[in-house]
Amino acid sequence: MPAGTYDDPSGVVIATWRAESARLVGALARMTRDVDLAEDLAQDALVAALEQWPVSGIPDNPSAWLMTTAKRRGVDHFRRADTLRRKVAELEHAGGEEEARMPDLDDQVDHIEDDVLRLVFLSCHPSLTPESRAALTLRLVGGLTTAEIARGFLTSETTMAQRISRAKKTLTAARAGLDLPTGEERTARLDDAMAVVYLIFNEGYAATAGDDWMRPDLAAEATRLARMLADLAPDEPEVLGLQALLELQGSRTAARLSPDGTPVLLEAQDRSLWDELMIRRGLAALRAASRLAAAGAPVGRYFLQASIAAEHATASRAEDTDWGRIARLYDVLAQAAPGAVVEVNRAVAHGRAHGAAAGLAVLDAVDPSRLGDSPLLPSVRGDLLERAGRHTDAAAAFDEAVGLTRNEGERRVLQRRAEENQRRSDR
Repeated sequence: MPAGTYDDPSGVVIATWRAESARLVGALARMTRDVDLAEDLAQDALVAALEQWPVSGIPDNPSAWLMTTAKRRGVDHFRRADTLRRKVAELEHAGGEEEARMPDLDDQVDHIEDDVLRLVFLSCHPSLTPESRAALTLRLVGGLTTAEIARGFLTSETTMAQRISRAKKTLTAARAGLDLPTGEERTARLDDAMAVVYLIFNEGYAATAGDDWMRPDLAAEATRLARMLADLAPDEPEVLGLQALLELQGSRTAARLSPDGTPVLLEAQDRSLWDELMIRRGLAALRAASRLAAAGAPVGRYFLQASIAAEHATASRAEDTDWGRIARLYDVLAQAAPGAVVEVNRAVAHGRAHGAAAGLAVLDAVDPSRLGDSPLLPSVRGDLLERAGRHTDAAAAFDEAVGLTRNEGERRVLQRRAEENQRRSDR
């Protein structure tokens, strides 16, 4: 990238930061053995780029420039701390000839991949709560600012800063190291990492609360993290399955809202608005996972959910959807990853494949207490009752769901369906 090629150096800084921050922080954490310091050094390099690139032009290798600047700041930091002189030698040894070769970092690829994976595993340490894991993952691996994370989870910047700070203190108290876990511990932590990425995506795809039905930036960031995990663990079919799932579901984003901002349900969406590139990526990841599965690698909930999403993605019209296959896949998913949400979605699939009565039979077996105050159960019940022609009961179910939802967009959809069924029952 020649210096001065782009007219918006600040935009290049931000784009480079989003793409490279995890590698940058990970490498610095490996060198300093201090995540807080690594973050500070990386942020210092970011500020320096914002100040210098608009004046001096964009460097040939922006990511290498950031790394070199951050490492030099690190050397300066340790030189100023007389009691940590030993660290200077360690950091300079880690840089040494490597700095002299900057800005070419291609020969560091093995280190870089390990460094990012270290951050992923650190962010998803078992001592942290799922909410703290999500926040720390977005901060360290996603490169989002505290303000951006706070907006995504509908909380104040101060509250989110405190959550992230507490998470770091928890890691320190737990003596969480930066060494890559191995064996069963690595598998467990990778499962935790996937769960966090999926949690982030779901909050962006269908927000729990607030005025907006979706937060596309949050969903897009989760998809980017899933791609990163797939690059780091390309022989894990579940990791590929997670990427496939998020690509395929995320491909529908542009079709999920009408021009006036009203949510559009799957069967009513304009499929020409679906993102073909994301669909191709998702199907390619699913094929790769299928090849690994055929060779004997175990698969689970992400692979199965991606297989379900692929049925929707490959149906050119809603009426072409193979609901029978989807219902069978949900039956397998219910065995592989049992849960109330899976059962509710299985009821939808059986209702489409075998009639509303079949769906209601599956739904009636779900214990409502397992879903807490979620509107999912009554909203699906309302849908199945509507399909069965029981409009009075459907209106009541949708009204119940309206009272439970905390998302304004979802509330509008549920309210509209309650009113439509009430009108039909009054005829």
